[in-house]
Amino acid sequence: MSSLSDTETLRPRTRVAPLVALGIGAFGIGLTEFVIMGLLPQVAQDLGVSLPSAGLLITGYALGVTFGGPVLAIAASRLPHRAVLVLLMAIFTAGNIMCAVSPGFGLVLAARVITGFAHGTFFGTGSVVAQAIVPPHRKASAIAIVFTGLTLATVLGLPFGTWLGQIFGWRATFWAVAGIGAVAFAAIACFVPQTASNTPLRFRQLALFIRPAPLLALVMTAMGYAGVFMVFTYITPLLTDVAGVPEARVALYLLLFGLGIVGGNLLGGRLADRWPGPAVPIVLLGLAAGLLALRLGLAVPVLAAPAILLLGLLAFATLAPLQARMMARTPDGAETLGATLNISAFNLGNAIGAWLGGLVLSAGFGLPSLAPLAAILPLAALALAFLPERN
Repeated sequence: MSSLSDTETLRPRTRVAPLVALGIGAFGIGLTEFVIMGLLPQVAQDLGVSLPSAGLLITGYALGVTFGGPVLAIAASRLPHRAVLVLLMAIFTAGNIMCAVSPGFGLVLAARVITGFAHGTFFGTGSVVAQAIVPPHRKASAIAIVFTGLTLATVLGLPFGTWLGQIFGWRATFWAVAGIGAVAFAAIACFVPQTASNTPLRFRQLALFIRPAPLLALVMTAMGYAGVFMVFTYITPLLTDVAGVPEARVALYLLLFGLGIVGGNLLGGRLADRWPGPAVPIVLLGLAAGLLALRLGLAVPVLAAPAILLLGLLAFATLAPLQARMMARTPDGAETLGATLNISAFNLGNAIGAWLGGLVLSAGFGLPSLAPLAAILPLAALALAFLPERN
């Protein structure tokens, strides 16, 4: 293990291992967030709860990210970055083991919340470390390598984890994710250099984000993404019960969704760079259209696959424009906290969307109603984009 001052970077040969270690951690975190959606009916049946109640496992994780991320980021800001990352992977691994062994729904839900604590802070701290170990002209590429782990989790890990759970039971998937966490724990401890912590964050800095401009940006992020998870939480029963897709093929449809995510990330980044002002309205309107198209795709089985691909593309095209909007409205000196809070806002949207989807199903509206009702949320966020702002 090595240490690194604020002005040093690693030699080219020694940069790969720490970036790969961070990417492994990102892969595991992305996998544990998304894989539960492919296994939700199995989990509900095994734990003896309704499908809407099982959806609280997505809500609980997202709330863990939403509130645990900023709190951990502030509490751990005095620690060296490697120590923070090792601690986060320990929490992550322990939480997934708890999911795998817990006998009842309440304990699984608690484990999901605990696991979510590691999410937001890992990506914030990991991005700082990735930038510290490369020269200035490589900083963006270093962050991209770390986030490649998250992309691979959605493209490959989500369908593989779903397949694994269908063959060996949903608990086997969580054991596999815990194993990935243990590998990331060891890799980070061995290969990530020690870097100094930033200026310590303070809880009073949160008050900077209740100003109208950053607060409105956070609300737009949460509201827009709630529409995605109102549907995606229940993607497996939507495919099997509405579109008539055999359960054995669900993993293939999730692979299509993951491929759409890759394209959506690239598209959103291009839009945010080229047209920073109109980008957010464009992607929110596109997301609403994608949700309505999903309703049509589920009703016409031959259109289900392209509709899932399109939803992945349009859902994740929102990420870069919404993040860029938030960062443009973040007070000077609070950039790290602003980025963490926007990740929390995305996950608050996940929690709200999963909860609203459960309410819709519990009220008896049925699975086919989820997509058109979900489209209302990005349209509401779109309306907020035209409100006057004050700093």
